[in-house]
Amino acid sequence: MAPIDPHSFTDSAHPLTTHISLSFYFDFSSSAIHASALLSLQTTLSGPLHLDARSISVVSVLDPETLSSIPFSLSDPDPIKGQKLTISLSDKSSILIIYSTTVSSSALQWLKPSQTFNKTFPFVYTQCQSIHARSVFPCQDTPAARICYTARLNIPRELSAVMSARHVDRRQPISGEAASLPCGDDLWCAEGRVVEEFSMEQPIPPYLFAFAVGELGFRDVGPRTRVYAEAAGVVLDAAAAEFSGTEDMIRQGEKLFGPYEWERFDLLVLPPSFPYGGMENPRMVFLTPTVIKGDASGAQVVAHELAHSWTGNLITNTTNEHFWLNEGFTTYAERRIVEAVQGEDMATLNIGIGWRGLNEEMERFKDNMEFTKLKTNQEGVDPDDVYSQVPYEKGFQFLWRIEREIGRPAFDEFLKKYIAIFKFKSIDTDAFLQFLKANVPGIETKIDLELWTEGYGIPPDAYEPVSNLYTKIVSLASEFKTGRMPREDEVADWHGQEWELYLENLPKSIEASQILALNARYRLSESKDYEVKVSFLQLAISSRCRDYYGEVENTLKEVGRMKYLRPLYTALVQGAEKDEERIFAKRVFAETRECYHPIAQGVVESIFSKHM
Repeated sequence: MAPIDPHSFTDSAHPLTTHISLSFYFDFSSSAIHASALLSLQTTLSGPLHLDARSISVVSVLDPETLSSIPFSLSDPDPIKGQKLTISLSDKSSILIIYSTTVSSSALQWLKPSQTFNKTFPFVYTQCQSIHARSVFPCQDTPAARICYTARLNIPRELSAVMSARHVDRRQPISGEAASLPCGDDLWCAEGRVVEEFSMEQPIPPYLFAFAVGELGFRDVGPRTRVYAEAAGVVLDAAAAEFSGTEDMIRQGEKLFGPYEWERFDLLVLPPSFPYGGMENPRMVFLTPTVIKGDASGAQVVAHELAHSWTGNLITNTTNEHFWLNEGFTTYAERRIVEAVQGEDMATLNIGIGWRGLNEEMERFKDNMEFTKLKTNQEGVDPDDVYSQVPYEKGFQFLWRIEREIGRPAFDEFLKKYIAIFKFKSIDTDAFLQFLKANVPGIETKIDLELWTEGYGIPPDAYEPVSNLYTKIVSLASEFKTGRMPREDEVADWHGQEWELYLENLPKSIEASQILALNARYRLSESKDYEVKVSFLQLAISSRCRDYYGEVENTLKEVGRMKYLRPLYTALVQGAEKDEERIFAKRVFAETRECYHPIAQGVVESIFSKHM
């Protein structure tokens, strides 16, 4: 008997859950869900069953056939894993858990009407990656345990729900179906309530469980894609325009990687507090509104989440220690889709931005080189604290290295076979390497596979991209040191990614006067593209150009995407003689904390604890 995942109490000797039936009553007044979860196991079990739980109040555990009580206990909280829910079974293969979530649930963000676009109705959404599903329902919260599920969501009639599942029905509540729930039948069947039903028939890891409830509208943008957002016409229209090319990307993905297995690819644009750029929940991708840039370049994030439909969702890492199997493959797949749809120059720009980001992560982890590896040891480590671009970009570089060695046609065939063999399974790095060596004989004599997966840093055969456009932008950035800004004719055709690459390659410490001059000419601090704006503001902070601290404050208060919060807060508090900046950062966070998702709150607090 032993845990199968450093971030889960799941025991290797216990049968895994195969299906969960959920009933949720949403109580917006108390920011709680009153719920039941019916878990079905692979086989019967006599003895203890260990489940993961965090910030939930368990009322009872029942035999679903007789409704008699089953003994259970909850351990003291572990700061990373939460609580171990131990249930004592006697030749049982299913259990019914009655519980409520609490305001401390790390996966849930409850928004007041004032925090939404229309400011009329409340909103709630989930973010379960990496180990937060356990704060929505007790489960074996490890990607090694793939589940199917059904769900009944009881919500106010004015609202609607979406899930990472097939929508089945919207109907009136039925008397008796909530008899065991903490809310009881009276609240379940109260006036003004409706039930939305969903079903996910394909097995997914728990971190891909997702829902959102609010005042939602939608626009159809393709035969299998619908864009959802809060029912604010301007947001929906902008999102529909930004993502109008989604069907073309799906078709390109199918050409490259095989059939799209999830039937629909719908998109939900969430409020600005969403902590990620996108989350690849199957059938219902979640997106930050910051990807709506007005020039369709935000579709690159959609390309990444779409690529997860094959790499990450179909084939999943067994634990977060092998996260590169999700993100390295997906970054590679995303860039192949971008190349097919937007051209080779755009794909090369993306690789170049990623190369720069990978080198910066090496600096970030210089005192903890374990997290510059692809296959990591995360025992006792919160995965949110070590989230980085390493599994994305080093993983991409590893696959790109294999492609260069065997040629693209052979690598394409390898990828298709890999996806077909392992689909709907969870695997680790060793399983991938065994498959690679079996299908590409002799590859281990040409590429040091152990160095790539278990070695520190960037291997010497990694590769910075080369293209005329990429070289031109990097060359212009290097000339900035001598005081030369690019001429307007040189940047006339630039969009967000060109500017992002340029800014990322500027020296990190330049004169405040140079920052002011650059912005006077190109108004980068006012960019609608947050990738550009945040890259510029990082330079302003590192150069102590306080003219833009007001814009830094506005940005930190406008969006909750961790890609922007992490570098801006870090730039403010990291280093010597930063007393004024640290006071500024602490004030902004104190005023904005409640607008951030709980995951983002924890990340900012960890930055402060490290540097203050």
